[in-house]
Amino acid sequence: MKAMILAAGRGNRMRPLTDQTPKPLLEAGGAALIVHQIRRLREAGFTELVINHAHLGERIERALGDGSTYGVRIQYSPEGEGRALETGGGIHRALPLLGDAPFLVTNGDIWCDFDYRQLRLADKDLAQIVLVDNPPHHPAGDFALRGDRVRREQRQAEAEAEEQDQGHDLEQNLDQERERDQEQEEKQEQEQGLERAQWNAEQRLTFSGIGLYRPQLFANCTPGAFPLAPLLRTAIASGRCGGLHHRGQWLDIGTPERLQALDRMLRKH
Repeated sequence: MKAMILAAGRGNRMRPLTDQTPKPLLEAGGAALIVHQIRRLREAGFTELVINHAHLGERIERALGDGSTYGVRIQYSPEGEGRALETGGGIHRALPLLGDAPFLVTNGDIWCDFDYRQLRLADKDLAQIVLVDNPPHHPAGDFALRGDRVRREQRQAEAEAEEQDQGHDLEQNLDQERERDQEQEEKQEQEQGLERAQWNAEQRLTFSGIGLYRPQLFANCTPGAFPLAPLLRTAIASGRCGGLHHRGQWLDIGTPERLQALDRMLRKH
């Protein structure tokens, strides 16, 4: 199985550090962020890697080379300076390098002690994503997890239910079937109340940036810039997205302060 490291972000919140250094090459604990990722992937048995890049991408290629220094083989998917394709578009562009089998994707600007060998894609699933406890800068979370199944956000589920209800109402002759409609409305209210109670009982978690995907997740996509999240929501809505809750360490290195905090943490060990 191949793995892809996303390394095309501009890192605006890291400026001025990223004016001359691509964000994945910023160091913590004596090594670049992306090198920490490469080493962890290698420990988990991933030796065939794909790395995309845009801002100062040639520096990433010069720093990492063909990957032999780290015991891996690296292929690059350049997107061009100032032309980052967002997460979904970047993965889509790299599909010829990733092949026809499921592949792992991880962000290049996170630090995590997750063991990538835990990922297992169910036969009918298009994706399995890793969720983590909500960090202080993202307290609302992204998705709920029930068992090993990722759930849609409550607002999206309610919006889709409302659209279905409206479409149903337009097809009805309310004057002739008022009694039946009233029974249906009562049943829907009960079901929606149960679903709200279930949502309230479930903990919303944050998407870690780590996932296992089938190429078919991108089957209807066209080249260009687009996010990954809508594709995941479609898979979730169809019941084809599994999930894991990682309760270990995870840091989104999005600011200089978080980079400094990670550096202090790593140098203590």
